[in-house]
Amino acid sequence: MQTLILGSSSPFRAELLAKLHLNFLTASPDIDESPLANEKPEQLVKRLAESKALKIAEQYPDSLIIGSDQVAVLNGQIMGKPGNHAKAFEQLSAASGNTVTFMTGLALFNAATGKMQSVVDYFEVLFKTLSPAQIEFYLAKEQPYQCAGSFKSEGFGISLFKGLRGEDPNSLIGLPLIQLIELLANENIDVLAQQPE
Repeated sequence: MQTLILGSSSPFRAELLAKLHLNFLTASPDIDESPLANEKPEQLVKRLAESKALKIAEQYPDSLIIGSDQVAVLNGQIMGKPGNHAKAFEQLSAASGNTVTFMTGLALFNAATGKMQSVVDYFEVLFKTLSPAQIEFYLAKEQPYQCAGSFKSEGFGISLFKGLRGEDPNSLIGLPLIQLIELLANENIDVLAQQPE
């Protein structure tokens, strides 16, 4: 089997991929993640996922490479990483009582054949109506200043939610495994038919 590379420095994505019991390496792609003029969120995540995979292919020319990118979108606007307390408070206040859509771009690039597969997975988070005191309490506990949308769903962020809607809960954390399994199958990798280790 070709070497499988996860083009990401995210420990959360690596943990998710490990669920599939595949041997893989990780490599961090260094690309410009700035949106293009008039680029829609779904176009952005698809392009960045593909760009990450292509960048890693420069180092690993015979490998199978996974690229992924995610944005949180509220009322058509991308919610980036807040970076500080004030911005996080503003983001969660805006999300309060609303639905935030997570769009995750997923790419699988076969560097040996030049075949690129990519998809965008959607997952919705319905937020409770939150008081300023609840938002402050959450931020003090979690300090999610490097997380898109100002929360970690895999942590205490679950306390902010009224409901979740989507095909694959892994998508919310940043790597839609159900879609990835399909893309791997197209490369003749059946995760249910691996040789025992």
